[in-house]
Amino acid sequence: MNAFARRGACPALSTPMQTGDGLLARLHTVAGGLPPKALIGLCESALRHGNGIIDVTARGSIQIRGLTPSSARELAREVAVLEIDVRTGVPVETGPLAGIDAQEIADPRPLANEIRAAIEKAGLGARLGPKVSVVVDGGGRLPMDAVLADVRLAACGNPATWHLAIGGTAASARPLGFVEEAQACAATIAILEAIAALGREARARDLDAQRIVAEIPLSGLPAISPTRGENGLGETLSPISVVADAELTPKLLLFPLVGEMAGRPERGNLQAGPTSTPVSMFPLADGTLALGLALPFGSMPAESIIALAQGAIALGAAEIRPALARSLLFPGMSADACGTLRQAAASLGFVTDAADPRLSIVACPGAPACASGKIATRSLAERMAAHHADLLDGSFTLHVSGCAKGCAHPAPTTLTLVGHDLDDHDGGAGIALDATARAPAAEAHVVADAQAGIAHIASLVQDMRHADETVAACLARLGATTVTTAFMQE
Repeated sequence: MNAFARRGACPALSTPMQTGDGLLARLHTVAGGLPPKALIGLCESALRHGNGIIDVTARGSIQIRGLTPSSARELAREVAVLEIDVRTGVPVETGPLAGIDAQEIADPRPLANEIRAAIEKAGLGARLGPKVSVVVDGGGRLPMDAVLADVRLAACGNPATWHLAIGGTAASARPLGFVEEAQACAATIAILEAIAALGREARARDLDAQRIVAEIPLSGLPAISPTRGENGLGETLSPISVVADAELTPKLLLFPLVGEMAGRPERGNLQAGPTSTPVSMFPLADGTLALGLALPFGSMPAESIIALAQGAIALGAAEIRPALARSLLFPGMSADACGTLRQAAASLGFVTDAADPRLSIVACPGAPACASGKIATRSLAERMAAHHADLLDGSFTLHVSGCAKGCAHPAPTTLTLVGHDLDDHDGGAGIALDATARAPAAEAHVVADAQAGIAHIASLVQDMRHADETVAACLARLGATTVTTAFMQE
């Protein structure tokens, strides 16, 4: 271990990142999960070498916090002894129930393994930036729709083909068309090669249609004119097949990418109610169930995770899978075992109900855990969840950031609270709408009592919200000026 990860890179066991509460090391298990005893051993290592706080990230990685340079080296050695197989190189991610979901369209693991091997063979890991990633989504109950990726392959149809898109989530990525599984790996590598040709700072968002057509040898792919029209088709079939239906074809043509992958305001889910989460029970292909539980705000004391893992062992669990949306999955359980483990988890403070308002809040460690934090983010988030459940209806994300760095959620959210100094008083918080924690508005609109400010917004929404209107839709209709004025009310 000779270096630390720079801000903006991805911390790992070998390259931990300096944060406000010490070094942070992140690991993602290759197989998707790990034996409960291995998770217990990892938590015990975190207690010995870090501050005893375990995170599960939005992408399902495990983070160990509060490390020092020497303790980070000890942690890495102990992880090796535990035989936890962690992912290195370019992330090629599959869903948390990959290969076992009863509703899965296709098992994404063989294609993901083929892509990983091809990336290593091509030496792309050294030529691509640390944030470049690939998603291979087999579908099912826990799709990877919300995960940002430079290349997206999503299973569809029967027999399964793969929908190929670049640069974003399922909603924001730019669709290219459909690819047969036999050619999906080659198409993915060709796109990654095109990104690498632009340099280590490049992303899929930097590719445009003309460059893709010129540099990716897909012989039958329609050439794209600057007006996004087809110039003609090659005589041979391409690995990419454009849908023939007249209503769908325009959506699947190549076109230039503009803007940031994560630079668009969240805007919430204006129409729907609470979004789906991994907090549930999921039927598996072998007839058993997987129980999903979430860590409140993505963090728990290592002792609590140890206690939960010990309870899972007693109930016959053989695997625990860190999963999307800061959760843990326990596959291979009976219905009775799921009920027992859920009760134990609730008593330990885990999120066990999909309607829990804490699932609508993203909060960094904040003060006093992080030296950069101006406010006690987690306790503030807990109070807001307890007192304003009606406001937190699942239609938007509330980001509570201890400082302007916004580590817990770099992308814009509907509501963002940011810790700031207020004259001689530490602990003030500013607000910004459809913005990140770095937004000037968050520094311009600061109050000493953020909980009171949120209470004013909750009261405003209660008075102004239409019947059958989500909170996200109500906030969008009211506008930033009205909402900010309510927050600043004394």
